[in-house]
Amino acid sequence: MVAQDSESGGERLGIMGGTFDPIHLGHLVAASEALHHFALDRIIFIPAARPWQKESYSDAEDRFLMTSFAASAHPRFAVSRMELDRKGPTYTYETMASLREFHGPAIQLFFIVGADAVLKLGSWHGLEHLRPLASLIAVTRPGHDLEQLKPVESWPEVEVMEMPAVGISSTDIRERVRSGRPIDFLVPQQVAGYIREQGLYVGSREGV
Repeated sequence: MVAQDSESGGERLGIMGGTFDPIHLGHLVAASEALHHFALDRIIFIPAARPWQKESYSDAEDRFLMTSFAASAHPRFAVSRMELDRKGPTYTYETMASLREFHGPAIQLFFIVGADAVLKLGSWHGLEHLRPLASLIAVTRPGHDLEQLKPVESWPEVEVMEMPAVGISSTDIRERVRSGRPIDFLVPQQVAGYIREQGLYVGSREGV
C-alpha cells in the first residue's frame, strides 16, 4: 500500500494536474481525500498551459487564478505555475522530473488523476519515463469503471482511491454558465464570482 511506504523519509507530495476549466468542488474533495488517505504532506495543483489531449480551453491565466482562489481554502494546498511558464506542450513525466530535480531524490511524488484520464494511460506521452518518478493515485469517478484498466509492466504504480460520488464536471459547469443556470455550491464562491465578473464560458460550446 503506497500510503504506508515512508521508508525514504522524504516529503510526500501530492500533485494534481489538469486543465481546471474551471476547478470545482470535486477537485478539492479528491485532493482532501488523497491528503488524508495517503498521508501526504501537501497537495500542489498544477494547471496545464496547453493540454495536448484537448482541442480548446480557456486562457491559462484565468484558469490559474481560479485554481489559486480554490486552493486558498486549505493551508496544505498550493498552486504552481511551472507548466504555464514552460514553452511548448506539457507532459506529466516532464513535470514530475522537474519536481524531483527541484526537491531532491528523497521526495515522494504522487500524481492524482481522475478515472477518466487513468483509463487513457496508454495514450500518455512518455509514460514509460514516469514509473521511476511518481506513483499514480486513480480517483474513482461515476461512469468510469477502473476495472477496465489493464496496467502493463512499464507503467507507473497505480493506486485506486475510492471517494464520495461527486457528480460535478467542468464540462457541466461550463454548460450551466452558457445556459444561464447557477453554479453556486458547485465551485468555490470566489471562483463563481470570477467567472461572472470575467464573463467566462458565456456563449461557448467548447468540447473540453
